[in-house]
Amino acid sequence: MKLLEGKVAIVTGAARGIGKAIALKFASEGADIAFTDLSIDDNAKATENEIKAMGVKCKGYASNAANFEDTAKVVGQILEEFGRIDVLVNNAGITRDGAIKRMTEEQWDMVININLKSAFNFIHAVQPIMFKQKSGSIINMSSVVGVHGNANQANYSASKAGLIGLAKSVAQELGPRNIRANAVAPGFIITEMTNVLSQEIKDAWNQRIPLRRGGTPEDVANVCLFLASDLSSYVSGQVIQVDGAMNT
Repeated sequence: MKLLEGKVAIVTGAARGIGKAIALKFASEGADIAFTDLSIDDNAKATENEIKAMGVKCKGYASNAANFEDTAKVVGQILEEFGRIDVLVNNAGITRDGAIKRMTEEQWDMVININLKSAFNFIHAVQPIMFKQKSGSIINMSSVVGVHGNANQANYSASKAGLIGLAKSVAQELGPRNIRANAVAPGFIITEMTNVLSQEIKDAWNQRIPLRRGGTPEDVANVCLFLASDLSSYVSGQVIQVDGAMNT
């Protein structure tokens, strides 16, 4: 039997990158997938079709995850169309990097709203559903910079640290209803975003990583699969770094 057979997972910001890898991994293990992105464009439609081809139900939803009411509406639609919600992956996120002395209020607010408030919005919307089911797994996609900080990323680091605190609090609050919450903190992961970096910068990163390579989206997805499945039924309130021992 597949690890997520009969389960329904929501993955936010999953049209591409790490979110897409997580959705594909979950689908390969039998989960039906509801994913969100700011708009369901051709790229998102292609992701939807790729997941459907794996023999599971899949639908993409246009969602402004930072909007409380919009999120509640989308989760209601997902419940109506899928019948249950077992796993939530809060993956939606952006960067607006810059030195703190030059960072604008807009840069700060945008990153906090999209990266952190969106996770609250989705957790708030799914928790009554998981309460009734007396089960659920919530996974917040944090980052090693949320654990260790990083120069010129004060807004991003703060949002990712907030996701850790949110997961730990939710784990304690919802644990009595058999709802688990954990955070995953990826390190240097090779994606479209990092592929634009020069080879010199990539080589410098690799020298800092004991495993001497960047991670792949699949490396992150595998950890999320563990946390989504019953293999981790006694794991809650934890932060798992996926960083090749870069930060130990």
